[in-house]
Parts: sequence; structure tokens; C-alpha cells
Amino acid sequence: MTYSRAGRAAGQAEPEEERDRRAAWEALVATARRTVTDGLVVGTSGNVSVRVGDTVLVTPSGVPYDRLAPGDVTGVDLDGRQVLGTLVPTSELPMHLAVYRATDARAVVHTHAVHATAVSLLVPELPPVHYMTAALGGPVRVAPYATYGTDELARHMLDALTDRTGCLLQNHGTLTYGASLDQAYDRTAQLEWMCRLWLTASSVPGRSPSLLTEEQLAEVADRLRGYGQRT
Repeated sequence: MTYSRAGRAAGQAEPEEERDRRAAWEALVATARRTVTDGLVVGTSGNVSVRVGDTVLVTPSGVPYDRLAPGDVTGVDLDGRQVLGTLVPTSELPMHLAVYRATDARAVVHTHAVHATAVSLLVPELPPVHYMTAALGGPVRVAPYATYGTDELARHMLDALTDRTGCLLQNHGTLTYGASLDQAYDRTAQLEWMCRLWLTASSVPGRSPSLLTEEQLAEVADRLRGYGQRT
């Protein structure tokens, strides 16, 4: 008798849970590689996770994303106990788990995006320079600095995420979450773009960027709820 992936006998159907987990891992790896391609991280910085049931799949610590293979799947439970794989999970696991425990997130993306990190050095929150601010819940707050991988940083991050789906991490980077990897990644990309926009406009001598009002953002938030294709 021959066996395929995970020791199944040839021809035996793949369990639904295992199939979902495999598809989620493939999507996670693709998203992690995209953060490098799009210049949001350098080397092995940043990390990505996705929740499948009560298991959180995460990028492993210190492994280049282009080297990750299907057999490298790394997963923990919501208490941080490793339940899948042998590679050590990302050092930023406390932040990822804090998001899943406190919100309805299904995916989290953390990057060291240049413009967003630059903004985190300058102001306590990113002003509402563009209507996509509404997609993140409002002006994006900066979580006070704390050493990476610590519970202290996770607490600061959660405070900054109150009523938001993304935040900046002072002298560090970004964190966003969503109902899917695509949504979490899109919010990261939008956040980096808005930070670049604000830095560009703020650099013009003698001029201050115009900002959107709470009323204008609220109107956009209503419109965004019906945005996209209906299935």
C-alpha cells in the first residue's frame, strides 16, 4: 500500500479540516511572499497569520518566505501551544494571538513598511488625509514603543486597535487584521499608501495637508459597507 501527503493511503479522501488547513497555509505563504515583493518587509521581518477553526497558522521565525514549503506548516492554539509543525513560530506571536482573542479577526498582517514606520516616529496618529481612513475605522493610532515579541507590545497594540482594524507600531511598523488574508493585506497596503501620501503632502514648505472631517469619514464608512461584488 502506498501513502500520499500526511500518511493517507493512496486514493483515500483528504479530510475537510486538513484540506482547509493546507489551503490556508498556501494562502498564508503567498501573502507573506507578497509583503516582500511589494517592499513592505525586508528579509524575514514582518509576519503573517491566519485562523482556521481554533488553530492559528503563522509564519515561522527567521525563515525566508521563498523557502517555505507545504511541509513547513506551523500552527498554534489560541493559548500559544504549538500544535502543528516543528519550526519555531514567529517571535511576534503574542501580538497575533492578542488580536484573535480580542476581535473577530481571521487573518493578521504585520510589516515593517517604510513610510508607515516613518509616520510612527512623528505623530501619535495618522491624520485622516484620505477617505480610505474609514476602511480602518478612523485615524490610525500609533501604539507606544515596546520591545518586539513582548506582551507589553501586544497590550499597546490592542489599545491602539480599539475600534480600528489597523495601527502603527512606534519605531517598528504596522499591524492590520481582517476577515481574510486578502482583506488584512489590502488594509496594510492602503495604510502604507496613506502614510506615504501624508509624508509627501506634509513635506511641502509653508503648507498643511487638508484633512477630512468625522462627518465625511462617517459618510464614506456607510458607502464602503456596500462596496464590492455581491455573491
